[in-house]
Amino acid sequence: MASRELTLTNRRGLHARAATKLVNCCAPYSATVMVSHGERRANAANVMALLMLAAPCGTTLLIDVEGEQADEAMLAIEALFEARFEEDE
Repeated sequence: MASRELTLTNRRGLHARAATKLVNCCAPYSATVMVSHGERRANAANVMALLMLAAPCGTTLLIDVEGEQADEAMLAIEALFEARFEEDE
């Protein structure tokens, strides 16, 4: 299992479009991705669960990835966070 703390730096945080991009980012990999914000935990395959994390810009999320392609999935997730979910200029 791979775990990383990643910070949301896009202006709107983990809103509907960003959550959808995270779901789509994780989908191709044979791995289970769990996202935690404080006491809340969500499966990254579920947009609504991600939205329930209520994670604005500046929030640090704990990303846990488990499965056959955990390392590849984590690299893709890190790239998505670094690209600010391709939203900000």
